[in-house]
Amino acid sequence: MAMTRASHTRGAPVTLSKEGLPAWLDPVVHAVETVRPGQLSRFLPPANGAGRQSAVLILFGDGERGPELLLMERASSLRSHAGQPSFPGGALDLEDGDPKADGPLRAALREAEEETGLDPAGVQLFGVLPALYIPVSGFVVTPVLGWWREPSPVGVVDPNETARVFTVSVADLTNPDNRATTVHPSGHRGPAFLVESALVWGFTAGVIDRLLHYAGWERPWNRDRHVPLDWRS
Repeated sequence: MAMTRASHTRGAPVTLSKEGLPAWLDPVVHAVETVRPGQLSRFLPPANGAGRQSAVLILFGDGERGPELLLMERASSLRSHAGQPSFPGGALDLEDGDPKADGPLRAALREAEEETGLDPAGVQLFGVLPALYIPVSGFVVTPVLGWWREPSPVGVVDPNETARVFTVSVADLTNPDNRATTVHPSGHRGPAFLVESALVWGFTAGVIDRLLHYAGWERPWNRDRHVPLDWRS
């Protein structure tokens, strides 16, 4: 793809670029380029094309403690995923364009701007993971990865949608003391992270877990440590 900087200006192309990325992102770039869908999740998009197309932004920044990720916590009043930490993101709109082209890139940036106040002009998109499926909601989610080249102020834009916006350091995510396993009422077990007074679990934790693993950043942790979904620090 063309080596141009990502921007969500209406009508302008939104592309991917690895030019000028910090060296510490190299393992992430390699993971994105080599990972296969089945290595990320056992929940893959239905073969019949069913599911609502959506995208999330996995945004890496350079914080005071080194590499960090941007996350948000959904409002407790929402009907779906209430109070759950997540990546910024949501369903594709018609204005986002072709879901098989740059539609997911546009949606990821648009949703991040709407939910966190992020300035998309400061984000350089550098990769896209294979689309995954969330059976409980029927969403087909494309994870879009970005480098926060020029950080901008972020925060809650609409309290009816978002409870808070925060960053979490990769050092905390890889700390074995902050890792655990959650057991959903359905019986499904999955990785979790106890960071920034939040329990990150479900789809978001699963993607982070696999990124850390395939980037070679994962540290051994106790998978037999279980925490309830209503955990609070």
